[in-house]
Amino acid sequence: MARLLPPESASVEEVAREIGVGAQTLERWRSDALSMPARERAWTAAARFEAVLSTAAMDETARNAWCREHGVYPQELAQWRQAATQALAEPEEARASPQQTKQDQRRIKELERELRRKEKALAEAAALLVLSKKLGAIFNTDKGEDE
Repeated sequence: MARLLPPESASVEEVAREIGVGAQTLERWRSDALSMPARERAWTAAARFEAVLSTAAMDETARNAWCREHGVYPQELAQWRQAATQALAEPEEARASPQQTKQDQRRIKELERELRRKEKALAEAAALLVLSKKLGAIFNTDKGEDE
């Protein structure tokens, strides 16, 4: 829904195809969203980044005017800029690729399966040990008394 609103303002037909919702439904949702105050509208990550880029070269007066026009506090814009800077400063190697994430999830499932198997084996061994001690106590298998 946020893609339909400024600053991204994607076409209704394009978004309707992407998410599989009728264009009339999207039009109704957009009019509902536009009737809300700008302050309550959601900004997508792409829209926030675009806002940071478009206001980066502006002086403070122009940036404040842009913020008033788009219903954003200058502090929010500064936070978005800081978040974008931090995300870009993070080394690419540190960011997990989708393939790496999938491999990690597969490995976690495998390890959890192995852990469950070992816990069951340990519980079985403990039960056998307890039973063997009880059996020894019942039949009094001490060799010292038989001799």
